[in-house]
Amino acid sequence: MTADPETLDVTIVDGYVDEPAHFGVPPYISTYPRYAAGAMVEAGVPREQITYHTIDELREERRLWRDVEEADLLLYVGGMTVPGKYVGGTPAEPDEVRELAWTADGTSVMGGPVRFGVGESNEGASETARDDLDFDFLAMADVEAAVHDLVESGLEGFEDRYRSVEEETRWARAGAFVVEQHPNHPEYLICEMETSRGCPYRCSFCTEPMYGDPDFRPPESVVDEVDALSDRGVAHFRLGRQADILAYGGDGEAPNPDALRRLYGGIREVAPDLETLHLDNMNPITVVEWPEKAREGIRVIAEHNTPGDTAAFGLESADPLVQEENDLNVTAEECFEAVKIVNEEAGWRPSEARSASESRAAKPRGPEVGEDAPRRLPKLLPGINLLHGLKGERRETFEHNKEFLRRVYDEGYMLRRVNIRQVMAFEGTDMADTGAQIAKDHKQLFKRYKQEVREEIDNPMLKRVAPPGTVLPDVHLEYHQDGKTFGRQLGTYPLLVGLPGERELGRTIDVAVTGHGYRSVTGVPHPLDVNSASMDELTTIPGIGKSRAGDIVVGRPYESAAEVGEDLMEFVTARSPERAD
Repeated sequence: MTADPETLDVTIVDGYVDEPAHFGVPPYISTYPRYAAGAMVEAGVPREQITYHTIDELREERRLWRDVEEADLLLYVGGMTVPGKYVGGTPAEPDEVRELAWTADGTSVMGGPVRFGVGESNEGASETARDDLDFDFLAMADVEAAVHDLVESGLEGFEDRYRSVEEETRWARAGAFVVEQHPNHPEYLICEMETSRGCPYRCSFCTEPMYGDPDFRPPESVVDEVDALSDRGVAHFRLGRQADILAYGGDGEAPNPDALRRLYGGIREVAPDLETLHLDNMNPITVVEWPEKAREGIRVIAEHNTPGDTAAFGLESADPLVQEENDLNVTAEECFEAVKIVNEEAGWRPSEARSASESRAAKPRGPEVGEDAPRRLPKLLPGINLLHGLKGERRETFEHNKEFLRRVYDEGYMLRRVNIRQVMAFEGTDMADTGAQIAKDHKQLFKRYKQEVREEIDNPMLKRVAPPGTVLPDVHLEYHQDGKTFGRQLGTYPLLVGLPGERELGRTIDVAVTGHGYRSVTGVPHPLDVNSASMDELTTIPGIGKSRAGDIVVGRPYESAAEVGEDLMEFVTARSPERAD
């Protein structure tokens, strides 16, 4: 007897995803649960009968497992195809996924990048093998298409298939309601947005080409989804689900500035009060092969985005031998040229005039523009992804990579981040048999090299990108450690920010940068109230030692911040700046 869609109770469990072109670990929410919910609504399931939980919610509240047990249909989405370390959430482990299947009394289906494999660790270089983990169904193509067809069949079954762009457009809008059930909604949630998937290049280690050649959503489709999510209270968006944002709307390789203008302009029109608009992947080969079109496209992005944006460049290796043996599509010289172009066209700060190109006619967005505005992060900078464990890797590989990074720094350019990781070997990629062994053989060399990059490149580069006095708006306070409070902004690869003292978690404050680690900064609330600041806060500010901080405390109260010194004016005020949330 088949099941009537109108009577189905559905539970979606988000075990989180992390792919080369897709984030889904909180504060991100991926497309999978949203699209799947929309697909089931279109198939006839009432929206109010669809429940969404994150795996972290299930860990914290056992009573929520009743929703898993009693659901007529359980959908699990998850899977990690790149290694990472996470602060906002902890991806599901295989044993937890099995427990979901054992708990469910109804029909159970799993999907997402889990179809590529399941590993016991999120750290790099682990070998993986897919395990169906006792679910009734495993979606080997699009999980949203699978659950749509499964519901339409009365839970009898489905054929693996990929959804169309037309289906995606409908399901994205219909499933936007899921975000309201996320525990981070609305203040600390950023929606991953898909503009395309697939890739024309065939790098040996990557799962993205398994989706085929690029398939682009028209701007109207993406804008419509942003509109629906904005109506649900979402103010943070990341165009991360693509292999190359510059190729959007074109032939998959050459830039299409007009399509980018319709995309970004449309998003700003339907969500004028958005707080974050960032991207992820940009292919450096696109920048150097079509430099003028790329420059125009980059200017479009920098006009509409929010500060602190990062274009991740997949250099992967600066070693020519590794590039050749793994079909990598960009050389170190080409990547350097792309770094230069992005810096020239988008490395300006909202509080600064743009001077690198006379053709920049559009005004920077945001109210804080001008000589008296606080210093912000640059609008868009490149990031560099370096991957180790690739075929042909040798001792010289590590030197090639360091030489490339030193050149970028020495010639005065900025990188927002350097991402160094080891390859994960997935079935279906050329690295399935060799990646783990290469990474294992070079383990000690890799550890020394990574530390050298952190000390010699990351720290001085961070001082260049975010010098003292740089203001980071809306830092979300996340956890306490060693008497300090740590938080981050929402966005692509946000800086970890440490503040003196243990502050109330969950709050959002503006922070002025005062010091730098390898990949994090220290700071104080901005502007800091000199009449109530602690000794620890005052001594964090550059140029203030314990003696001067003590003198400032003794001299309270002050009517004007200028009374404590002109050199502190960018950090302090004589009234309390912190707002109540």
